[in-house]
Amino acid sequence: MVRMGLMALGLGLVVGAAGVARAEEPASGTATPAAPAPASGTSGSAASLPTPNRADFNRELSAVEEQVEGMKQQVFESRATLQYLREIIVQGGAAGARATVWHDNRLSAGYRLESVTYQLDGQTKFAKVDPSNGLTDNRKFKIQEGALPPGRHTLAVDMVVRPTGYGIFKYAQGYSIGVKGSYAFDIELGQACTVVSALSDRGNVANSFEERAHIDFEWKCEKVTDANGR
Repeated sequence: MVRMGLMALGLGLVVGAAGVARAEEPASGTATPAAPAPASGTSGSAASLPTPNRADFNRELSAVEEQVEGMKQQVFESRATLQYLREIIVQGGAAGARATVWHDNRLSAGYRLESVTYQLDGQTKFAKVDPSNGLTDNRKFKIQEGALPPGRHTLAVDMVVRPTGYGIFKYAQGYSIGVKGSYAFDIELGQACTVVSALSDRGNVANSFEERAHIDFEWKCEKVTDANGR
């Protein structure tokens, strides 16, 4: 009797322990609770980014524009400096050597000047074709004025004239005559020189109309002085 009572007591303890263990285990099919969702209308990455400030953006944009304008001004000043250095080094400088070339048409009414070409050291300084008396009426004008490197230079002139049929040369009215001339000159540092290319006729009826028109060169130099008279 006692033995049967002990067995019933042991069986009751086993059943009670098993029930407690089942109560502690999660129920089958129950999901683990999820983390709280972020606030409506925001995402995790967007919430971590700072909101753009328009005032800061405008200040930065203004700073960049000022830098660009400063760079443009530096480029402009650099170009001006290079041009000034070129004037000084390559062409002799403002206080170096300077030359002025003049065209002077001294032809008589028996000729009409139709074309003119001037070259200085192989570079064309003036070229014009005008059969309508434009070159004839403009008797004197400047061809070149500016700095030149000291040394020897060559002026070459090529002109075309046409007899107007004036006087005894009426038969030559349909002819054109090429008149050429060249002049080499030396210029020194500190000099300002003037070359005049004078187109004229010899005025001798013994010469043919082809021989009468010719070019003479007149040359004059003087020392350049600075603001102190030196």
